[in-house]
Amino acid sequence: MKALLIIAHGSRRHQSNDEVTNIAKQIRTYEEHDFDIVESAFLELAETLIPTGIERCIKSGAKEIIVVPYFLNSGTHVTKDIPEIISAQKSLYPDINITLTRHLGASPVMLDLILQTASDTVIN
Repeated sequence: MKALLIIAHGSRRHQSNDEVTNIAKQIRTYEEHDFDIVESAFLELAETLIPTGIERCIKSGAKEIIVVPYFLNSGTHVTKDIPEIISAQKSLYPDINITLTRHLGASPVMLDLILQTASDTVIN
């Protein structure tokens, strides 16, 4: 089984964390993806932390976990903290293929997303 784990920073503001959790829930309802499991987790300040998110995926039967950092920029969390956490988790679960992708802001579709958002959405 293949899992998608979306990880965000985490916030003291519960509504911000709920946005990430809701993205995972919405992806679960999409029919056009290759994931059996879709979860979300946080680096800090919120539940569920990254190691627990990985554990949930494994307990749900995942043999492969794709970890997507829901971050716009390549700061210390993206370049150091998250890779270190993922590396530690890989050593705990050597039989599970855990892959860390580039952060969301580095996606080649980001330019199109920005332009589409600018054209479609105006908040007064």
